[in-house]
Order: sequence, then structure tokens, then C-alpha cells
Amino acid sequence: MDKIKVIHDVVGRTLTVWLDDPGTEHVCEETTEEVILMKDTSGRVIGFELLHYRPAAAAGTGLAVETVIQTGWDQRQA
Repeated sequence: MDKIKVIHDVVGRTLTVWLDDPGTEHVCEETTEEVILMKDTSGRVIGFELLHYRPAAAAGTGLAVETVIQTGWDQRQA
């Protein structure tokens, strides 16, 4: 999958991020930080869900997502 899918469930108060096809999900594993990892049959993480998610500011009906693509080493991070 070449795109990331982000689902904000306002009623269930969760934020789910899929890094690969949700149809390949095989098992879920809850961490101690109230994060659920979704894995495929090879154990590779293909998504995660953050429980009890509430955005800091409930402005509008959408969720703003910033996308940053790094193509190489950046001296500002050194």
C-alpha cells in the first residue's frame, strides 16, 4: 500500500492509522501505553490504534494531518 489511512472515531475516542492493507490484519496486540498494534501473518506491524484519543482543539469536523517526506539526511537534525 502506498498510502496511509487515518481514522478518527469521535464516538469511540480512537485514532487508527493503517500503514498497509487492513485486510491483511492477522492479530492485534495491546501495549501497556493503551496502543493496539495490528500485525499481519508475518508479525509485521501494519497499523496501530490509539485508545482514549481526544484532540486538543475540537475545531471543525476534520482532523488536520501534517505530512513530511524526508529524502535524505538533514543537517538541521544533527
